[in-house]
Amino acid sequence: MPIINQDYWDNQVEINKDEYSKCCVDIAREVMRLLDTPEYQSFDCHKIICDAEKNVEESGITGFMAGAIASIVNSCHSRGEEFRKKWNLGYSVTEDMAKGGTVNPALITIET
Repeated sequence: MPIINQDYWDNQVEINKDEYSKCCVDIAREVMRLLDTPEYQSFDCHKIICDAEKNVEESGITGFMAGAIASIVNSCHSRGEEFRKKWNLGYSVTEDMAKGGTVNPALITIET
């Protein structure tokens, strides 16, 4: 998988050793592997995360975990920016609104 930020990736692997956060790293690794396959040249972010989750035999990730996975992929993979933009658009967040960030689906904002 074409890692563009090896230091960041190595740090994520090193600091995420507990069961919960290691699951995010494992799924992010699989998402990045899938992004390199012909089947995922065109992709839906939620589908690829779900497929990766099944492939690593994890189940029941939270919205926060999915957002962490998207953030890791964005920061590490050569197609990360493409992934981040599609991920954000899935939540109707434009690039102007995101300002380069990755949507965390575990957070909500209520405006009155």
